[in-house]
Amino acid sequence: MSVVLDQVEQKQEAGERRFEIGDLLKLMERRYGANEIADVLAAYKLAESAHDGQSRVSGEPYIFHPIAVARIVFEMNMDHRSVMAALLHDVVEDTSISCEEITAQFGEDVSVIVDGLSKLTHLKFKSRAEAQAANFQKMLLAMVDDIRVILIKLADRIHNMRTLGAMRADKRRRIARETLEVYAPIANRLGIYSMKNELEDLGFRALYPARYRVLQESVKKRSQNRQEIVQKFEILVAARLEEAGIVSTVHGREKHLYSLYQKMRSKQASLDDIFDMFAIRIVTQSVDDCYRTLGVMHNVYKPLPRSFKDYIAIPKGNGYQSLHTVLFSPMGVPIEVQIRTTEMDTFAETGVAAHWMYKEGQSNSAQQRAHQWLANLMDMQANSADTMEFYENVKVDLFPDEIYVFSPNGDIYQLPQNATPVDFAYMVHSDIGNACLTAKVNRKLAPLNSMLESGQTVEIITSPKQRPTAHWLNFVVTAKARNAIRTYLKHQSREKTVEFGRQLLVRALTRYSRSLTDIDEKAEQAVLRQLNLANLEMLYNELGLGNQIPSMVAAWLLDEGDQQADMEQAMQLSPEIDPGPLIVEGGEDAVIALAKCCMPIPGDNIQGMITAGQGVLVHRAGCRNVGRHRRRQREWVAVVWSASVKGQFQTSVIIELNNVPGALATVATAMSDMDTNIEDIRFERTNDKITVMNFILSVRDRTHLGRLIKNVRILRETHKVKRAS
Repeated sequence: MSVVLDQVEQKQEAGERRFEIGDLLKLMERRYGANEIADVLAAYKLAESAHDGQSRVSGEPYIFHPIAVARIVFEMNMDHRSVMAALLHDVVEDTSISCEEITAQFGEDVSVIVDGLSKLTHLKFKSRAEAQAANFQKMLLAMVDDIRVILIKLADRIHNMRTLGAMRADKRRRIARETLEVYAPIANRLGIYSMKNELEDLGFRALYPARYRVLQESVKKRSQNRQEIVQKFEILVAARLEEAGIVSTVHGREKHLYSLYQKMRSKQASLDDIFDMFAIRIVTQSVDDCYRTLGVMHNVYKPLPRSFKDYIAIPKGNGYQSLHTVLFSPMGVPIEVQIRTTEMDTFAETGVAAHWMYKEGQSNSAQQRAHQWLANLMDMQANSADTMEFYENVKVDLFPDEIYVFSPNGDIYQLPQNATPVDFAYMVHSDIGNACLTAKVNRKLAPLNSMLESGQTVEIITSPKQRPTAHWLNFVVTAKARNAIRTYLKHQSREKTVEFGRQLLVRALTRYSRSLTDIDEKAEQAVLRQLNLANLEMLYNELGLGNQIPSMVAAWLLDEGDQQADMEQAMQLSPEIDPGPLIVEGGEDAVIALAKCCMPIPGDNIQGMITAGQGVLVHRAGCRNVGRHRRRQREWVAVVWSASVKGQFQTSVIIELNNVPGALATVATAMSDMDTNIEDIRFERTNDKITVMNFILSVRDRTHLGRLIKNVRILRETHKVKRAS
């Protein structure tokens, strides 16, 4: 178990007195000046006054929570304004104090952070999930402007998790799950491993208390023997490095519980099979010393094959740098060894927060990568349909595992695990992703949905005729690729709808012996105002979606007179000119689709109907839904099957089967022999003699269906068969 979590539990068991503002001010004397401490004290006084009379679920005064969060923030070596914001982080959300008052007293810097940490309490949401997504989006977008927002939020979450025991069981589980799915991965993404490890262990304990206790006891039983082995190995390693003239510090560390639990789950292994429960960390003075240390280690102790990872040459996505290897110790136990510089070790614990330990303006790799991630968040937010989609995209993007692949030019690209060539293509550029035809992985052709592995060289082959398909959404894993594909498909669908709407209007005008060029601009603007639309493209889109009737719109455009008279004229019009029917190619289309109620197939007499939000739905001529609209012929559109229509079309067949053994199998075999796929089977009703079943089948056309019905009808197991009406 992690040392931090051990300390937290020991403090709770011992009933340690609360950490108060005096303790915090005394700590701050180490690093802050008198004026800065005075500012922090003023922020505390406002928070204490605002939260007066408020209590936490545990019963203690609420003010102790902001003090605890401020302490965590201070221990992260952050600036005094961050500590002030931590003290005030719940004031706007839970009291009558406004952001304007905080700005007036403490400046905009503190106010912006507090506002970013405050939930959207003034808005109403349909569900808790929607509210959670909206608040999460608000916080992340505030983080883009000031990274301190998320760092204070992580500190807030750590203290809430430490004191989670006072909550109801269902609330504990919900908060713990959110911590493991969102906040621990964010800490990992920002390179703050100390926070990430504590959040994971606290979340693990709250979500799976029984598993936590069992694993904790198992680790304790094995710890003494393993610790002795590690301590002996530490001494041997330190001696070898001293002989080689390498100045270093060597110390062992224990893997935290949640990490062990995840490894056991992923490998389907017992605790005895996890050899890196303990590890040796070697901290040197320079990068050169790191590689020299690795050489000494591999020269003295045999490395475990395929266990070496060089995160110095190729850092992790969060900026983490270190050399990892697994060595066979003289005691016969494999031990993981991590080798890094002092600076790398500091950044591994504090990540982007290390920025405040150094001079203002000095950046580090963790900070640079954090800013790159924030830029990706902005792109993700811009391309997400709503807050829920954005929230899910961010959760997917927080996967901790990554792979590194190369372009043909040798450029390195970081991708999440299970990424595909399509993800790689969009990572290079959106235009390359949109035109991605196929890929070469290590100079061999590979499917677009193949999973990439670290070290592979990926080359994307493009074609100007290639376009993204909805099928790609089934296998891409990066938010960038998913959003780009969705955006393209939405844009293409709208273009098609707009063009179809324009065609419908042209056809309607033809019945008046007119064309689009005959439309007076004044009449056009009047109709757009009447329908509350900004331009003709929006009008065409409404027509294509079936939200407006083409014959009515045509009448309005040709005459600005009485609208009711125009509607009657459109309804009673006896066209002298027939513009001809629309051609149905078959299958699903953005603007022409086959109705699910009657399932028309090629060879059926068909009738098109303009349907709100769906464009033109093609029905069988005898469909009951067509009959219901017999008096609304302005919504009808003449349609015919294309002479070259091909493909599989779904239809429904009702079969009454005799209740004899093997009847269903016999019928299914007969259908398969007729080259027919059974898409679904529904039991309608049954009695002692007959079972009535509805088969949803895929057939080529009416002729194919006729032969199928004939062959099924002659089976002795069949009582009756007919196509559903």
